[in-house]
Amino acid sequence: MIEPARILVAVGGGIAAYKVPELVRALVGQGHTVRCVLTDAATQFVSPLVLQTLTGEAVRRGLLDVSEEGEIDHIRLADQSDLVIVAPATADLMARMAHGLANDLVSAVLLATRAPILMAPAMNVNMWNHPATQRNLELLRERGVLQVGPESGELACGWEGLGRMAAPPSIVSAADRALSSGSLSGQCVLVTAGGTTEPIDPVRGITNRSSGKMGFALAAEAARRGAEVVLVAGSTSLPTPEAVRRVDVGTALEMRAAVLQELEGATVIIKAAAVADFRPREAADRKLKKETLVESDVMSLELVRNPDILEEICQIKGERIVVGFAAESHDVIPAARRKIERKGCDLLVANDVSRSDAGFSTDLNAVHLITPDGAVEDVSLRHKAEVASQILDRIEKIRGEREA
Repeated sequence: MIEPARILVAVGGGIAAYKVPELVRALVGQGHTVRCVLTDAATQFVSPLVLQTLTGEAVRRGLLDVSEEGEIDHIRLADQSDLVIVAPATADLMARMAHGLANDLVSAVLLATRAPILMAPAMNVNMWNHPATQRNLELLRERGVLQVGPESGELACGWEGLGRMAAPPSIVSAADRALSSGSLSGQCVLVTAGGTTEPIDPVRGITNRSSGKMGFALAAEAARRGAEVVLVAGSTSLPTPEAVRRVDVGTALEMRAAVLQELEGATVIIKAAAVADFRPREAADRKLKKETLVESDVMSLELVRNPDILEEICQIKGERIVVGFAAESHDVIPAARRKIERKGCDLLVANDVSRSDAGFSTDLNAVHLITPDGAVEDVSLRHKAEVASQILDRIEKIRGEREA
């Protein structure tokens, strides 16, 4: 159970604001004290009187309200909140948050608060995909702003795609996670991420398209939940998440050595890296000339199998929780079920890498969570940070069942 908290709901000016009364009702039903602040535009979509009736608290709208600001109420609102939920977080509001503007009550509170901020974006799909919005989103995530949604579907404007605000139950669940961010305190989570590169010579190598974004999102979420996190990173240029210790590696053999080195203290192991199955038998110590490599326009390269790090860990895992990943291009679920049975891990995350809208090199993912009994839980297309949160939720459930 989540302890009652003081939650401030900051309402942006979008059509999705009509869902806010349902969100507020659910939060109050959990025993939380809820206050609402609205932008001027938000009052066109949701009645302040409705929110005041549901919360039993005065609703604030204006930064220059003499009756309230005599006591610098926007600072009091910021200081006296355990969590701030921004719903809907419109493109305009996200831009003001990202650039530190404080020209109305909502943006001033968001700039002043030291509480965790959870935003639920909602906008047209083209606005969501615009480089400016995505850059603002990246800035906000780097600063620790939490995110739930958006969801994909039919939008109020008639377009279809990502942009729907997350449903109130999803926002409530995300708020629960934010308020219990120490849920992995005392745990040590070992995450592998990115691809490996197997050298042919000093300038050539065998690699794959993995960006490392999914593994980095998992490391960031585990750290946010209070875990000690070690991230073994392969080929990627991503910045290290806050409060995460990073170990950089290049090849599959280097990744295996680093994982085994860090294994002793780990209680949870998440193998999200795309490790090369094979490597050249011998790597040249100088660049090979094309003329010496090719005969009749055909080049031959002798490969040997790399060790299976996931299988090796599962054989010695003991009480540790081990999570594997399966990147499949067809027959995704049957192949994943065979893999979890063969490897012996506690959870397998399978994704279809043939999709153009998810997986490698994108910020979105859609996965299937497979358990040893073959049960499947689908996680629909959403940002990898939110997918990471769902995976960590499942890991915590496994841990809770074991402790019980």
